[in-house]
Amino acid sequence: MDQQAVDAYREAYGAWQKQLEQVHAFMLDGEPLHPSRIKGLLNREATAKERYDEARRALLGIGD
Repeated sequence: MDQQAVDAYREAYGAWQKQLEQVHAFMLDGEPLHPSRIKGLLNREATAKERYDEARRALLGIGD
């Protein structure tokens, strides 16, 4: 495997998990969040997920 692809995958996965933890803290654990910050929270998670998906496809050798 290409080490650069592996590193990119691990970094993207970690970043997505961090964002997902914050979403879960708000949605599942009831952590208070001002309504004006909810959209940003969800956008950051979605962007991190997209980066993870791209890195996973690159690691697997799957094109868009």
